[in-house]
Formats: sequence, C-alpha cells, structure tokens
Amino acid sequence: FDDLDTFDFKQRSEEVHSFKQQIKNLGPINLLAYSEFEVESERLEFLNKQRSDLLDSEKDVVKTIEEINITAQTLFMETFNKIRENFVNIFRSLFNPGDEADLRIEENTDPLEAKIEIIAKPKGKRPTSIELLSGGEKTLTAIALLFSIYLVKPSPFCILDEIDAPLDDANIDRFNLILKQFSKDTQFIVVTHNKRTMEAANTLYGVTMQEEGISKLVSVRFNEDLNVAS
Repeated sequence: FDDLDTFDFKQRSEEVHSFKQQIKNLGPINLLAYSEFEVESERLEFLNKQRSDLLDSEKDVVKTIEEINITAQTLFMETFNKIRENFVNIFRSLFNPGDEADLRIEENTDPLEAKIEIIAKPKGKRPTSIELLSGGEKTLTAIALLFSIYLVKPSPFCILDEIDAPLDDANIDRFNLILKQFSKDTQFIVVTHNKRTMEAANTLYGVTMQEEGISKLVSVRFNEDLNVAS
C-alpha cells in the first residue's frame, strides 16, 4: 500500500466480510449455468423467429382479407346495380310506367353491411314507408324485387308457391302478364288456387283424393285431351 497511515484496516475488513457473505448467500455455484444459458438463448431465438413468422403471416392474412373485401364489394355493387335497374323496370310493368321505384343503399357504409331501402310509390300515392302500401301492392313490390334478383342469373326452372294469394283480379292479370313474359326463357311451376292464374297456364296438374289414402294426379294440357294418372 502506498500510504499505510491512512489505510483503514477495520473498514476494509468489514467490506471483505460483507463480500464473502454476499457470495455465501448466492448459494452453490451452478457450473452448468453457461451451457443452460446457451440452450435458453437458442430457444429464445427460435421463439422470436416463430413470432416474426406469425406477424408476417398475420400481415398476409389481413392483406388477403382486404383484397377479398374489395372484390366482394365490387361484385356486390355490380349485382346491386343490375337488380336495381331490373326492379325499377319490373315495378313499372306491374304498376304504371310513371310510378316511382328504387333501391337505395346506405351511404358512407361498407356495402356488404349497409342497409338497403326499398322505395315503392304507385301513382297517386306517396307513402313514406313501404309498410303503408296495401297488401296487394306489397305483394306486387315483393314480386318485382324477387324477379329483379332472379333476372341477374335466371335458371331454367322456377317454383312459385301461392305467390298470387294476396292479389285481386286486376293485379293477378298484371302478375300473369309478367309471368308469360319471363316464361319464354324459364319454365315456371306455380302452386295456386286462383282461377285466373290457372287460365294463364299451359298445363294444369291437380291432386285429388277420391278414395281415402289414395291420391290421383289429374293433368290438363289446354287444347289437348284430359289425362288422368294414378
């Protein structure tokens, strides 16, 4: 030591004792600690790589979802505009050429989640809601909407189950006229109890039960003989 006169042996002795006590408190020394550290370091590196891969996959999935949403929105709007145009034309065919009809989609909203409003205002009426229309007018509006959707991708066959039930005679004639028009490309099977609709059909099929538990099918093709099939 350079200066033994100023060296405090007691203080240094206490410090040495303190350090020894701290070392003792650490417990037995694990000689494998370094190798274990290397193993855990490799595992940490592996987990970090896995995390990075998952984050990259998440970005890819989000990007794919965005692309799908954009495609779906584009296709939806294209189809919606076709249905909208068909609806206006069919509605005016069922009612009057000057009647107001439209389909309006909620603005500033994702088209796939937006509400669609049906506007139907027959001549001489200005209802604020479609609920204010009569039963027959609601039915004709629903028929116009169904056919406007159907015309986007028509099929060779179409089944209508008592769709004309709420209609009066005047509206039945309008409905049958539209049905005749569309039947050029599609064969319609109509379940009905309305005589006017039956008169407009090319072929009639009736189910009778002359004996209990035994049904018979009666078919009538106009301008041809009556055929009865059991």
